[in-house]
Amino acid sequence: MRVSINPEMQLGEVDISKISFDPKSRDDIPKILQGLQYVYINLDIREGLFKIMEEKISPDKNKKNGRPGLELWRIFVLAIIRVNLNCDYDRLHELANNHSILRQILGHSSVFDKHYYELQTIKDNVNLLTSEILDKINQVIVKAGHALLKKKTIHP
Repeated sequence: MRVSINPEMQLGEVDISKISFDPKSRDDIPKILQGLQYVYINLDIREGLFKIMEEKISPDKNKKNGRPGLELWRIFVLAIIRVNLNCDYDRLHELANNHSILRQILGHSSVFDKHYYELQTIKDNVNLLTSEILDKINQVIVKAGHALLKKKTIHP
């Protein structure tokens, strides 16, 4: 049983759309997280991504039964971080468990949620996004980026 995203916020959890970033940061992680925040806020983009992921990730499994798997949003975030940083699973494991803003994007509260990602869980779930799935997701993201760029050039 796997859900796209948990609709109920937990105690201390920050709404992803309200997460703020240091505007002076020159690091690449905040830029990636801002992009993920944009994807999360735009329902059309997010639903398109989840549709692709639901169709391709274990399509023969019954999604209503079984133990809860990692949410699709969390799989997507971890995969995007790994691909964009070109990092190994050990670094991704460290970031997922200790980077406070990444944890907020993943949907964890900063104080009360002590969820720990096991290395093997990260490997197993991020590997579900094959290059075929990532190519389809890339098409959705690029289309959204073009639409955003078009809006900015028309309405400065």
